This record gives sequence, C-alpha cells and structure tokens, in this order.
Amino acid sequence: MQAHNAIVSDKIKTIKENVFNAAVKSNRNIDDIQIMAVTKTVAPEIVNIAIENGIHLLGENRVQEYMKKYEHYNISSENVHFIGNLQTNKVKYIIDKVSMIQSVSSFDLVKEIDKRSSLLMKTMDILVEVNIADEASKSGFSENEVLDAILHISSYKNIKIKGLMCIPPKENVELYFGKMNELFCKIKAQNIDQVSMDLLSMGMSGDYEKAVLHNSNIIRLGSAMFGQRNIGG
Repeated sequence: MQAHNAIVSDKIKTIKENVFNAAVKSNRNIDDIQIMAVTKTVAPEIVNIAIENGIHLLGENRVQEYMKKYEHYNISSENVHFIGNLQTNKVKYIIDKVSMIQSVSSFDLVKEIDKRSSLLMKTMDILVEVNIADEASKSGFSENEVLDAILHISSYKNIKIKGLMCIPPKENVELYFGKMNELFCKIKAQNIDQVSMDLLSMGMSGDYEKAVLHNSNIIRLGSAMFGQRNIGG
C-alpha cells in the first residue's frame, strides 16, 4: 500500500502543477477548477489515497461497481458525481448516493431522474451531455439540439441544470473544446430560468490541460491519477 500511496501522491502532485500552469496561461483562478478522480476499476483503498492527497470529487461510471464501493470511501456522497452512461432502470439505485448526474443525454433519463428525485423530495443537479462532434457511437444532445433541450428540461421541478459536459473525439480535441466553450457561454448569456450555467465538465487524462485552456472547470481523470492498470483491485 505504501508503494501505491507514493505513486498516486506523485501523480496528483504532477496533475496539480499542470493544472496550475494551464490556469496561469489562460488567466484563470486555480481555485475555480475541480479535479475529479474517475474511480472505474480502482479499489476503494486506492481512491482513499487520492482523497487523502486533496482530491475532493469522485466520478463514478458504473452503477453496480459504485454500489459495492461507496460505503468504503472516506468521502460523503455529496462529493460524488455519476459520469457514465446511465440506464433509466438504474437511476433508482444511485439517486440518493450522488450529488450530481453529469451524463444526462436523453429526455427519458430526465423523466426518470425527476420522478425518483420527487419521491425523495429532493432536487438533483445535472449536467446536460453534448455530443459535440455528432458521433454515432456516443450519446448526448447535438450542438443544435442543446438549447431546446435545456429549455425543455428546465421545466422539471426536481432537476437543476448546472452546466454542460462532453467527451469529444481525440482528434482535433481543441477544436471541440473551443466549440463547447462557445456553446457554454452562449447558453449562459441567455439567463434561462431555473438554469445556472456554472459548470463545464470536459477534459480527461490525455487532454485535461487543453481543456483548462478552453474554460473547463471540472476535469475527469482516471489513468493520469491511478495509472493504466487496475491497481489495488
């Protein structure tokens, strides 16, 4: 475990330095950028090392995996977001165990989140997922659909839109980060009722510095923090 501790600690130190440098380069406040630990396949004891090293936000991809792990994390569910593809029949399992669902990509999912939140008398924060390159293999609303989708979703009483998220193609990633930032700023300027465009979630292990340069304020890091292999699990 000591070896794992040193590995994760060193990786987080490097990440923080890289984010700081990207923030300085883009005249941004480092405190405005959240570093998320993406925990897919990573054992809870390794995730807890990241938490001990100042990572205060976790991202979960798989409902069943999270159900087995969440009680072992040294962090509250208020600091956990669901970021993976979420089937409507799985919403009931995580609705009380996360503080945000980032990967909202369909109206069917919106309806189910609203229904399950209503039963708990709570409001669920969400991000609207954008398929910024219109890739057939990815979910999300297209660039042209997003504004209308947000206007529709904003009518649900038990959901609060907090911003946008995306997973762009690896090729020409800066082009798509730029498009996402433009879209984010355009929607923010609309001042839509019941919508607060505070969060732009984009950037992963291979491109997070570029994402920061394009206004991302949540970067989602797995291998950059924990390594390529399934350490500890």
